[in-house]
Amino acid sequence: GVLDDGVIAAQSRQRLQTVFRPKAEAAWHLHELTRDLDLAAFVLYSSAAGVLGNPGQANYAAANAFLDGLAHHRRSLGLPATALAWGMWSQASGMTAHLDGAGPARGKRDGMLALPSADGLALFDAALSSTQALLVPARLDLADLRSRPSDGTADAVPAILRGLVGPSARRTARTAAAPAGQTLLQRLAGRTPQERTQLLLDVVRVQVAGVLGVANPATVDAGRAFKDAGFDSLTAVEFRNRLTVATGVRLPATLVFDHPTPAALVELLQEQLRPEEAPTAGTLSVLDELDRLERAMTAGPADDGADPAERAQQVTQRLKALTAQWESLHPDPSDDLNLDTVTDDEMFALIDNELGLS
Repeated sequence: GVLDDGVIAAQSRQRLQTVFRPKAEAAWHLHELTRDLDLAAFVLYSSAAGVLGNPGQANYAAANAFLDGLAHHRRSLGLPATALAWGMWSQASGMTAHLDGAGPARGKRDGMLALPSADGLALFDAALSSTQALLVPARLDLADLRSRPSDGTADAVPAILRGLVGPSARRTARTAAAPAGQTLLQRLAGRTPQERTQLLLDVVRVQVAGVLGVANPATVDAGRAFKDAGFDSLTAVEFRNRLTVATGVRLPATLVFDHPTPAALVELLQEQLRPEEAPTAGTLSVLDELDRLERAMTAGPADDGADPAERAQQVTQRLKALTAQWESLHPDPSDDLNLDTVTDDEMFALIDNELGLS
């Protein structure tokens, strides 16, 4: 097995080939070269990543899913085949020796514990006596999974395991408590700037700790770069997803690269989560809304999969329509000026208005 992890946008034909060659291609060659032999066993070392999915391993998951399909194919031909979709082993291998504590910690957050070698060997022996083409020898923390919500949040139980763990008590409790809860924006309202900064920093620290497996969120250094703290492209995306749920703000996948420290990220959230103030009557409220619109337009495109050209056309059309509506409701008095009779003061006022100085 060979890994070449990366988010979907970073995948390429070469990266797919790097992972597929020792997995899918090698297995198919073995299948063709041994299909006429009287084999006692044909065991494929697959991975739970192909069954459960794993962030950043789309290529690896697909290659292992091919092995799972090959086992079923061989069984349909009357040939021996067993695909073992292994979970992570506790003993380091050539594929996992480079991982630091973040790798096992991420697996534990997914509800999977490291498998001791003795247990793995026992499961291998048991698998050879099974009639199933595909088995998943892995060590699941069922107690932890049962305590999680199943509502699509960052800590939710993977969909494929929900039938195994049963209803989530935590989800029931959260649902019952939801009406009494407050959004982050509501919690920020009425606080001083210093209190808002501290509250947002606490939120960021909790999510950093959850991604990196830090026991005490308060120990997360607000000035330390995410990269230096151990973030990579995979943990960056996981962090963005968690923070999006926690704040209700749509955040870009490049969040930790554009705002490289918790303190810098708090500044962004301060801007995005500015508590609503009572609007001033008349034109001033419209100008306030235009300020908000300007901030939204300069914040960059939303990362929602929409076609950028189509979105730009829609925004342009809406802005033109609003401009036309405003001009029809509020005609410019300067349009009625007669240049033959206009006074000097009126002319200077017109110039200042046109230049945006008034």
